[in-house]
Amino acid sequence: MMKRSLSLLALLCGLLGSDAQSAERQVPQTLVRTIEMQYLLYLPPAYDSSEETWPLLLFLHGAGERGDDLELVKVHGPPKMIAQGKDFPFVIVSPQCPKDEWWSIDALHDLLNEIVETYRIDTARIYVTGLSMGGYATWGLACTYPKQFAAVVPICGGGDAEKAPLMKEVPTWVFHGAKDEAVPLQQSQEMVDALKTAGSDVRFTVYPEGGHVEAWQNAYGDPALWEWLAKQRRAK
Repeated sequence: MMKRSLSLLALLCGLLGSDAQSAERQVPQTLVRTIEMQYLLYLPPAYDSSEETWPLLLFLHGAGERGDDLELVKVHGPPKMIAQGKDFPFVIVSPQCPKDEWWSIDALHDLLNEIVETYRIDTARIYVTGLSMGGYATWGLACTYPKQFAAVVPICGGGDAEKAPLMKEVPTWVFHGAKDEAVPLQQSQEMVDALKTAGSDVRFTVYPEGGHVEAWQNAYGDPALWEWLAKQRRAK
C-alpha cells in the first residue's frame, strides 16, 4: 500500500510540474542592442541662431574610407566640400563604416533616428546619398525604409532590383560613369529599369566618359543636384 501511494504522489507531482513548465514556456525577455558608430556632423551656419527645423542629409562613403579615422571620410563628397569651405542648407551626418565591414542598414536607420531625436530636423526632408559601397547602402536604405526619405541619390552603386518597386514613390536621382570598371553601369541600370517599370519618374545621369571616381566628382560638383535635392519634400 505504501509503495502504491508513493507512485501516485510521484505521478501527481509530475503532472503539476508539467503544467507549471507549460505555463512558463513563453517568458518575456528584453534585447538591448548597443551601437557604436563614428560620424561627422555638420550644422548649417544659421542653425544656432534660429529655432527652425532643418533638412537632414545622410552621406555614405565608399569602401576606401572605412576604418577608425574620421579624416578619411573627408576624402570625397559633401564632407570634402565642407572641409574646403562650402556651406550647405542641410544638417549633414557622415558616418564611418568600420574596417573590413559593410554598411549595416539597421545601424544607419538607428543613427538617423538618433539625429532626428537630438537635433531640430524637418522629418519631411530627410535625404540619403552615397557613392560606390555607399551607393549600394543608399539603395538598401531606400528599399528598406522608403517612407523615411524625401529623396535619394545613389552614385555608382546597385541593389536588389526586385525590391526597387518598394521605393517607387521616393524621388530618386541616379549617377554612374559609363566607363566605371569598379562597379559596372549595369548595376545602376537594373535598378533604374525596375523603378521605371514600377511607375517611378527616376532620373538617371550617365557620364559617357566618366569612370568610377568621376561619377561622384561630377554629381556632387553639379549645383543642379543640390537645388533639386533642396526642393524635395516627403508628403505627410
